[in-house]
Amino acid sequence: MKSLLLTVLLLGLVAVLKAQEGPSDDQEDFSGIWYTKATVCDRNLTGGNIPKRTFPMTVTALEGGDLQVWITYWVPGACEVIFVHLERTSEPRKYTALNGKSTVYIQKIPVKGHYVFFCVGRRHRKPYCKAKLVGRDPEENPEAMEEFKKFVKSKGFREEYIIVPEQRDQCVLDDE
Repeated sequence: MKSLLLTVLLLGLVAVLKAQEGPSDDQEDFSGIWYTKATVCDRNLTGGNIPKRTFPMTVTALEGGDLQVWITYWVPGACEVIFVHLERTSEPRKYTALNGKSTVYIQKIPVKGHYVFFCVGRRHRKPYCKAKLVGRDPEENPEAMEEFKKFVKSKGFREEYIIVPEQRDQCVLDDE
């Protein structure tokens, strides 16, 4: 009888502790619409003809933990849509893309509903590094921006390379 009581108490304690842990990294759901609040690259893209407007991106969680990302961007005279398949790795919030040429980390920050998508890889045989502050809503969030600036500094980016794009609901060709 004592052993049965001890077992029930132990199982109850384990259940309470598990409930307090919250969701694990594997249970995070990145599906849905994300808005780019700021972006930074290891090269200076703040000048020239680089479009400084952004559109919502759509992320879909796939079975097995992979992600599909649909990104719309504007180039003079055209709306371009690209699809990126992020393959899950054994590390939480770490994915590979472009046949292993890029690694994408989804970095949690202390501001609810905001993450940093951090990408390192090679493009045209040259190394590159880029980060995007993304949020669930299009509104500016000064606290999230401060956290992004801390992230930017920690990764060696130059703060003056940060671009805060204009939010647009959709890409319309008349908006040139």
